Amino acid sequence: MTRDEAAPPGIDTSIPSVARVYDFFLGGKDNFEVDRQVAAHALRITPDGPAAGQANRAFLRRVVRYLVAEVGLDQFLDIGSGLPTQGNVHEVAIEHNPKARVVYVDNDPIVLTHGRALLAEEGTATVIQADIRSPQEILHHPDVRRFLDFDRPVGLLLFAILHHLGDDENPKAVAAELIDALPSGSYVAISHFRDPGEQAPEASRKAREVERIFNESLGTGRWRRDEEILDFADGLTVLEPGLVPLAEWRPEPGTPAVEQTDTYHTFVGMLARKA
Repeated sequence: MTRDEAAPPGIDTSIPSVARVYDFFLGGKDNFEVDRQVAAHALRITPDGPAAGQANRAFLRRVVRYLVAEVGLDQFLDIGSGLPTQGNVHEVAIEHNPKARVVYVDNDPIVLTHGRALLAEEGTATVIQADIRSPQEILHHPDVRRFLDFDRPVGLLLFAILHHLGDDENPKAVAAELIDALPSGSYVAISHFRDPGEQAPEASRKAREVERIFNESLGTGRWRRDEEILDFADGLTVLEPGLVPLAEWRPEPGTPAVEQTDTYHTFVGMLARKA
């Protein structure tokens, strides 16, 4: 039996999914032929795509580790969490604080199915199905309110999600609505596809081509310029080293330098604090 034949009820395997394409890039097995076709098309232009996915996960782990171990944060809202994989937010967090709590949010029903199975015996994390385009639905979801205390600082994690909102969907307003609900002392982490423009012309050309593929196949994907990405953190204090390629955000001591390929320049991240 193929994985497509074994798809959980309610999962349409004829339509590609952002979460499952990322799962393929990360070496996961929870993807279908339609997802692999999208990934293969993108890989013909940027063959180091899987390395970008892995860099995003590594960036996530470093951010969570910093926020728990050094800042003392103990609750996280991870929107666009994708399929469970190694080094999930709650796994990293509870290494440093066993009482840390995490709510995962994704609009893909397969994430809900697999997430609930993974977290069945976990008391520190839960997963809900919701769409970032409906911030109030997320913020007032009973599981979110049960797990997170919005009278204390929260870590809002927006990894590889805002670039799947088109300009016509006003992603700045969506992010601002979520950030406005956070109490003082909260943190916002963002990773985002980037068009480096004249800084790296060939990388910029490939970014625009992959953007075209993503929009034709997944219906979403927007490679933004630095100023557009930084605008999501308007009113927040962006921590050093600022908005940088993922591998450059506070790398672990002794980490070997990463080859600066085109994809290296087109996936960036930052962490910001709400005063």
